[in-house]
Amino acid sequence: MEALRRREEALVDFARRERDLQLRRLREEVATCTAHLQHTTALVQFCIEALKESDSSAFLQIGSMLVNRVSNLDLTWRQEMDELTNRASPTLELTLDDLGLRRNIDQLTFLEMKPPGPPRILAEDCSAENNSITVAWQPHPASFVEGYVLELDDGGGVAAGRFREVYCGKETICTVDGLHFNSLYNARVKAFNSSGEGPYSDSLGLHTAEVAWFTFDMTAYPAETRLSPDGLTATTDSYEPRVLLSSVGFSRGVHYWEFTVDRYDGAADPAFGVARRDVARDSMLGKDELGWSMYIDHQRSWFLHNNVHSHRTDGGIDVGSTIGVLLDLDRRQLSFFVNEEPQGTVAFVDLCGVFYPAVSLNRNVQVTLHSALDPPPSSASFPDSGEESDEGHPIGGGDVAERINSGTKSSESMTSITCAVAAL
Repeated sequence: MEALRRREEALVDFARRERDLQLRRLREEVATCTAHLQHTTALVQFCIEALKESDSSAFLQIGSMLVNRVSNLDLTWRQEMDELTNRASPTLELTLDDLGLRRNIDQLTFLEMKPPGPPRILAEDCSAENNSITVAWQPHPASFVEGYVLELDDGGGVAAGRFREVYCGKETICTVDGLHFNSLYNARVKAFNSSGEGPYSDSLGLHTAEVAWFTFDMTAYPAETRLSPDGLTATTDSYEPRVLLSSVGFSRGVHYWEFTVDRYDGAADPAFGVARRDVARDSMLGKDELGWSMYIDHQRSWFLHNNVHSHRTDGGIDVGSTIGVLLDLDRRQLSFFVNEEPQGTVAFVDLCGVFYPAVSLNRNVQVTLHSALDPPPSSASFPDSGEESDEGHPIGGGDVAERINSGTKSSESMTSITCAVAAL
């Protein structure tokens, strides 16, 4: 009853403000009409006096003036009447909507205030696609629930590990993106109200895809770059290299993908590899410390990281060639293939963090991405990494490291998790 009283005061105050606003508008309209009436009355009186003029020549002299004044006044009056017509009605049209209130009053009941029971996860409505999982649940019968907390473990295996909260809210379905591939995640839900939190539901295991299917990132790429509608083919109009990233990143597992060279003029140096999310997009991949790549021309290739190149290898590319990239995060290393044969040694070791498949292209190069592939059989027998380097190549400069350590200065120890919630 106190809530109704407060609401009544608020509604009455609103109605009074609306009434005062309408009255103010009506007073302005009355003032406008009064002024116009005064002008019209004065003109009528002047016309009456003019009609009394006995001198015909004098009447003819003022006749045209009277016609103009009457026409102008008529035009002004019509314009003001249009404005008056478009103004609000003087009637205060307010109707109280009490349907929702009556419905809520009819539903008033007594509740035993205690923490809610465990929700039940609806296994038939849960799913895993690529590196995302969707969890759906329903509340415990006869429990008063104000919200839910969804938790996932670290995806390490069948036995549930350390759980972390990924969603808190009133919805009963949640999609979690950016998880590890080929990982079993255990999910659990608990409900809460003003009396406290209830027990957890039974855990449900959901397995993400074994291999990653992905495209180029179609939401953020350099302006000079052109992507096909399916996001798999890329080219650029820029003479300078431009970096493109994939739509997913990896921090665990073994992943292999390939690029097919659709167009190549022999003078460009496309680079293929991996990068952090915030890698520089306006230079060759591997020029900064956030990119690891193999750049290659029609005769030979080099490994490049942090603007240091190493391990020159004979064998280049042409139209129709395939460049394979093997990211083995179980062994923390990156390797490359040309036409399914190993290109040089294991390129980079000690990789740790989140890595996105990446490529840098310049003008007259077009490539097509192929993901969700099995590594070629020759990947099991990579030659040992040597210690030779090419200090004379114009791209690198300075001393060349024997082997590039790609695990420094990375704060991305685990994938970021975003929760996109929709109504069940």
